[in-house]
Amino acid sequence: MEKKVLIIGGGIIGLCSAYYLQKEGHSVTVIDKSDFSKGASYVNAGYITPSHIISLAAPGMISKGIKWMFNQSSPFYVKPRLDADFLKWSWLFKQSATQKKVEASIPIIKDINIFSRGLYEDLKNSKDFDFFYQHKGLLMCYQTDKAGEEEWNVGKRALKEGLNVELLTKEEVTKIESTANLNVKGAVYYRSDAHMTPQNFMRQLKLYLEKVGVNFIANTAIKDINLLNDTVSSVVTEKGEAYLADEVILASGAWSSELVKKLGITIPLQAGKGYCINTNKDTGITIPSILMEAKVAVTPMDGFTRFAGTMELGGINHSVNPIRVKSIARAAEKYYDNVKISPQEIAEAKCGLRPCSPDGLPYIGRASKIKNLTIATGHAMMGWSLGPATGKLVSELISEQKTSLNLAPFKVERFK
Repeated sequence: MEKKVLIIGGGIIGLCSAYYLQKEGHSVTVIDKSDFSKGASYVNAGYITPSHIISLAAPGMISKGIKWMFNQSSPFYVKPRLDADFLKWSWLFKQSATQKKVEASIPIIKDINIFSRGLYEDLKNSKDFDFFYQHKGLLMCYQTDKAGEEEWNVGKRALKEGLNVELLTKEEVTKIESTANLNVKGAVYYRSDAHMTPQNFMRQLKLYLEKVGVNFIANTAIKDINLLNDTVSSVVTEKGEAYLADEVILASGAWSSELVKKLGITIPLQAGKGYCINTNKDTGITIPSILMEAKVAVTPMDGFTRFAGTMELGGINHSVNPIRVKSIARAAEKYYDNVKISPQEIAEAKCGLRPCSPDGLPYIGRASKIKNLTIATGHAMMGWSLGPATGKLVSELISEQKTSLNLAPFKVERFK
């Protein structure tokens, strides 16, 4: 049965939801407060990451966060502030950061990432798109034995999950990444991963959706979500326009928690800011890498190389901190002997806000007390990787089909 669906949020999650919903014959409108050309979906590292089996809420992250709290150039920076939502999120994060909970989440994270990678490959092989996609794996590069040992412990756990992982010496890294001039002791190589050029895919996806009749409403913020008998009756914009729909999907990233507060729903969420620097110079880099000690992601994209990193929990804002950007540039130059980031490239750095849940798992599912509201957010650093999987699961929910994955771990109101 065809439904009229309104999606709030035009990032990778919103557009992938629109893609699968229109394939099922639904009438879809996507509304966003931006012009569909900026945000975390456009400035991320472009990774599809079955390798990322350890959630952000891992043992030891609390102590690292405290240690780095007053160091603005640290990879994980928490801005100290007395804010009720942040304090509640921090407490829930602490409760989630146990070995038992992390271990339980490993197969969940792996399965949804592999499911999503398969869907990306289906999109690539379809006649609808022609986007940059390479399955070259991911090198976790280290300069110290300590970092190498820590990552190989993760690698061995990933092997138990059936992923293809190798521990490489410096010589073996140089052999497969021969033109990059990497300055490392070695790397853990996850062959399971792939990468893309985010802004190119987003552009293609939006053009395709427009061609097949999906309606886009840009530069329009949501003011109110009205309820009638436990059902969303209308969505009202700041311009005073009211939109009616059979189903509403909330996929507005870091802003989602504020919107659902109007409905009496609490989903703990914090904005984790990340930055990226692009260089068009020939870096010789051909395989995506994470520079372990610096926590910087490196991606050879279509015609340029992107260096991305940092997790800054400092509320919703888009101010670019030059200290943090320069730390990414320094890391790039420290690990790659032939990379030099120019002052102009540093000045043109962009940021995006990742929506972070306290336990490292996204929120995907229906709101319990509202019949026609589905929430899809909280993907943290895996938003790009999990875009198609989330969109497919949302479409299956709306279409009243059996979902491809068990949604219980992603329950929207699991932190009551």
